[in-house]
Amino acid sequence: MLTIAGQNPKNFISYIFYAIISPVISMIEKFKTIYKHAQEELIEKKSRFIGQASPVEAEAGALEFIESVRKKHYNASHTVFAYIIGHSDYCRYSDDGEPSGTAGMPILNMLKSEPLTNIAVTVTRYFGGTLLGTGGLARAYQAAAKQAVNSAGIIEKALYQKISIACGYDLSGKIKYNILENENIILDTIYTGLVEYIVLAKISETGQFLELIRDLSSGTIKPTILEQVWRVT
Repeated sequence: MLTIAGQNPKNFISYIFYAIISPVISMIEKFKTIYKHAQEELIEKKSRFIGQASPVEAEAGALEFIESVRKKHYNASHTVFAYIIGHSDYCRYSDDGEPSGTAGMPILNMLKSEPLTNIAVTVTRYFGGTLLGTGGLARAYQAAAKQAVNSAGIIEKALYQKISIACGYDLSGKIKYNILENENIILDTIYTGLVEYIVLAKISETGQFLELIRDLSSGTIKPTILEQVWRVT
């Protein structure tokens, strides 16, 4: 039997959540990324700059996206890229033969300034015959990338804890009211011998939410902790 010295029994469920569940929770509770793939093009002194942005979940996806762009534009002068993966700022970039620091790095700096993650961006250049200079190159590459990112749509995702809450019909109205009153999300309601709510609670507030359910039911409701999910806010 688990006993906690000085632990208020009222806070027991909250304690169990933080002691057992929270070690596997990412320190990042929300992040910004893009909604969809997008492509935009700009012309600068007869050079074509084709920017593409794609949401990715892992480095393998980023590399696959970059390779597909390079195959499509195999005869282009350059296809530069930058990507950021995950919540630890794992990133890479390439100037693909352009002067160092004039192509991939400006794109990467733009992504970090948003800041965005789980994103890969390419800019393909078809040389138009006029040199742009290092400053002109950096501005053109970054502008093409920025246009693609804006067209893809910047979104924010937050981390939620999915929870199953089953209660009697006599308590269902009160439970539902308090779930919604505290800005949680009801994904589904299942009616059997009991009423079961499938709920998404903000990860940072899950302990308090479990305690609230305990108090409302005088400890008779035993919520089931399910998986964690990312959801667009």
